[in-house]
Amino acid sequence: MIRFILNLLWLIFGSGIVLAIGYGIAALICFVLVVTIPFGVASLRLAYYSLWPFGRTLVPKPGAGVGSGVANILWVVLAGWWLALMHIVAGISLCVTIVGIPFGIANFKLVPAAFWPLGREVVEIDDLRRPGTVPA
Repeated sequence: MIRFILNLLWLIFGSGIVLAIGYGIAALICFVLVVTIPFGVASLRLAYYSLWPFGRTLVPKPGAGVGSGVANILWVVLAGWWLALMHIVAGISLCVTIVGIPFGIANFKLVPAAFWPLGREVVEIDDLRRPGTVPA
């Protein structure tokens, strides 16, 4: 219940909608340019994650290979560093108030996702805690 309330407040006040729209627009641009479709998929993953971050985390994708590592390097040069910097600045500014601390922490949680998104997948935290389950 707490995660739901935090996600709802994040969606309204913590810039969840703004981040998701921004990542969605970036994904559409990447899809139009065809060559950058993998970056569009990563942008959609970030939009999904930034829309509802509490109770979710990023884990390495088992099938990710060298291609995702090379694409991540290109991502860092083109977009990752300034997206990560944006989340760091927003996280610091939100942590100034006691009420904003959970939202600041959520922004800090989005930093690795924005910096190095390819070869990762978003999973529910509860799925990781269940013994014998492997995220699909």
